[in-house]
Amino acid sequence: MIVDCAIYRDGRRTEGPADFSDALDECRMSGNAFVWIGLYEPTEKEFDKVTEEFGLHPLAVEDALNAHQRPKLEVYDDSLFMVLKPVGYEPHSDTVSAGEVMIFLGDSFVVTVRHGEESPLAAVRHRLEAEPDMLRHGPTAVLYSITDAAVDHYLEVAGELGTDLEELEAEVFSPTSGGSRHTASRIYNFKRQILEFRRATGPLAQPLTRLAGDGLFGVRVPFVHEKAQPFFRDVNDHLTRVNESVEGLDRLVSDILSAHLAQMSVRQNDDMRKISAWAAMAAVPTMIAGVYGMNFDHMPELHWVWSYPALIAGMAALEVLLFRLFKSRGWL
Repeated sequence: MIVDCAIYRDGRRTEGPADFSDALDECRMSGNAFVWIGLYEPTEKEFDKVTEEFGLHPLAVEDALNAHQRPKLEVYDDSLFMVLKPVGYEPHSDTVSAGEVMIFLGDSFVVTVRHGEESPLAAVRHRLEAEPDMLRHGPTAVLYSITDAAVDHYLEVAGELGTDLEELEAEVFSPTSGGSRHTASRIYNFKRQILEFRRATGPLAQPLTRLAGDGLFGVRVPFVHEKAQPFFRDVNDHLTRVNESVEGLDRLVSDILSAHLAQMSVRQNDDMRKISAWAAMAAVPTMIAGVYGMNFDHMPELHWVWSYPALIAGMAALEVLLFRLFKSRGWL
């Protein structure tokens, strides 16, 4: 469905024709205006009219309708198509959720398509409408503001992930809860969330590099103002920081998982040593009792008055000796 449709003239929202085609023609004639249409999970039928009026490429339209795209930048004859994946993070459940924003940019028009709940579009539109000087730069300002908002939120999510990972690290090395059976599954789940985050941030580096003019041969991207390249370069710098943080988080969570597994192995070895020590202590009286339980006739000790107390005392002495030996070696 269409969430919002507006004409911006000289940086300010104005009323205009309800028909997309008439609005676009009016904006192109004036030279200082553009149309911005926002859609939320449109159906093919709903998107047909937008496609026809703005001349969007069918491959880009297919991607916008089907979603589940990786971040990318495609340039067609009449428009530019960019995919972003805004993310959100729920710290209570350690869950990263990703939405999708598709941006069509052309001569005097912007079409944004949103999938999922995570999206900076509403906030970006409100902020731009409050800053006419920025909005006066046209569709390029919209593209820059959306990418900047998405990447800035990446930085916030990376910080929250880092904080929660520090808590998880403290829990793993805690002497009381580090050996919990749920710890390994929680670490693995955290690694899955970092992977989900990386799918949103990693592929975006190449599109932003092209927008910043640092791509192949430094060719300027069509439909994007050349003077905007330093601003996209700044966004790209922020994204580089995010990707470095994600790499660091991924390595750290892998190290934590390895440390947890090693810790569990050491604890299991300690448990086995304790069990072996107690089994050895139990074997001594069992062996002696087994020998004197065979009821042979020719066993001189059986007819001795002090044989029973002596055997009990001998078994007790051996148990004490073994206990002190195992205790001194740290087995008990």
